[in-house]
Amino acid sequence: MKNGNGYLGKQMKKRTSLQHSRHLISSYSQQRRYSQLNLKKTGTWKENPSKEASLSKKLRKYAMTLIFLFIMICGIPGRAVYDPIHSFPEDFLTSSVPKEFDGKKEKRNLFRSDMTGRLIGKKEIQTILSSKAFVNLTEKNFDLVSGGYRFHIETTLDMPLQNCVLKHLDYTAVRYIGIVAMEPFTGKVLAMVGFDKDNLYNNACTDNKFPAASVFKIITAAAAIESCGFDSDSEITYMGRKHTLYKSQLKDSIRRRKTNRITLRDGFAQSVNPVFGKIGVDHLERMTLEAYAEAFGFNREIAFEIPLLPSMVFVSDDTFHRAEIASGFNRETTISPLHGALMAAAIMNGGRLVEPILIEHITDDAGQVLYQSRVVMLNQAISPQASEIMNDLMQATVESGTCRKAFKGFREDDILSKLNIGGKTGTIDSPDHNIRYDWFVGFAEEKEGAEKIVISVVIGHEKYIGVRASHYARMAMKEYFSH
Repeated sequence: MKNGNGYLGKQMKKRTSLQHSRHLISSYSQQRRYSQLNLKKTGTWKENPSKEASLSKKLRKYAMTLIFLFIMICGIPGRAVYDPIHSFPEDFLTSSVPKEFDGKKEKRNLFRSDMTGRLIGKKEIQTILSSKAFVNLTEKNFDLVSGGYRFHIETTLDMPLQNCVLKHLDYTAVRYIGIVAMEPFTGKVLAMVGFDKDNLYNNACTDNKFPAASVFKIITAAAAIESCGFDSDSEITYMGRKHTLYKSQLKDSIRRRKTNRITLRDGFAQSVNPVFGKIGVDHLERMTLEAYAEAFGFNREIAFEIPLLPSMVFVSDDTFHRAEIASGFNRETTISPLHGALMAAAIMNGGRLVEPILIEHITDDAGQVLYQSRVVMLNQAISPQASEIMNDLMQATVESGTCRKAFKGFREDDILSKLNIGGKTGTIDSPDHNIRYDWFVGFAEEKEGAEKIVISVVIGHEKYIGVRASHYARMAMKEYFSH
């Protein structure tokens, strides 16, 4: 059972399957027959003339086998309780041999006393840690029992921010909530709060099932800036309404009256679909759009301490499909809230993608450090010059675009007025129109300081529209910079 902190606390026994027991007994019998055969060949084997001695010997070996099985099933008395939900694969309890032992085929237990200083990586951590244990934490540090071992875990969470977000969550008429705040330079997660009405134990922050909608315009704009030479003042023409996308809107009209002209800055800020549809059709090849999406982390695994599903995008050779993908006017492109924060972090890092970090370090009962986090910079998604233009586009979204209502009056606010704030919104319905997905991905940085934060929020509204994603972002920014 889970307690309020999201980790397991009920004592349960770890079971060993009957099939596994048979395998052990069979292996033991084979070894015994092999030893007897060798002894007979060398002439050292002698039949025991005493039936009682032979029976006693068999009973002793049978008893040793039973004791061995009992220890595997029940554990050694006095040790930590077993958790049957998590189990270690055979190769998890072994670490890679150091360079000086490359030629040896020995395996070493990670938790032996002679392995001091050996650390395990994020993939190994995923084996013992479930994202369920990190849903809506109310404590920065906690103990977790997994696979028969007790671990002390210290997270990167900023608890005033985490608790503030938890306190202000509005579950009224929502199906999903995913909120992630992060330090852009280090990738350290400062807040991770989620809600999934369909599965209360699911971590919505690491789930990739949410349509990216217009958040994908970040990728399209970055690709146009770097590969096509666009800047904030580059002008694009389009036809029709701003928030629709038809094939007719991708054509250039002969009549000037039907043609609208807008800068890339305003087109991004107002999230004009035909503008980005035309960029996708007229300026970006399919492979170019896919390449920039992958550079920002799509269609690839990103290392994290808990399971993180990859965000997905597919661009076909169909021209209109490319326009739909480029503008975010589709439900096929999906993304997790955590990945949204990484995209914003890349804009703040001069175009460099960073690995996310949730856990500072993990120690065992003896205080031995098993895992120590470190900052890992990944690929250069875009150039620093392109990231500066993206920063300008995202600030325009807050000042005069789709975020202006949520951030109304921020220039007069005691805290927000000291910040440069940028973002990108996105909205789209589910296929059955029962859910309205609402996104905010953005950042805040001190005008006269070095402190920065990136925030990603997705809300799955149901019948009524409650607190919007951009309002949660504003609240989190103000809370973070207030202390």
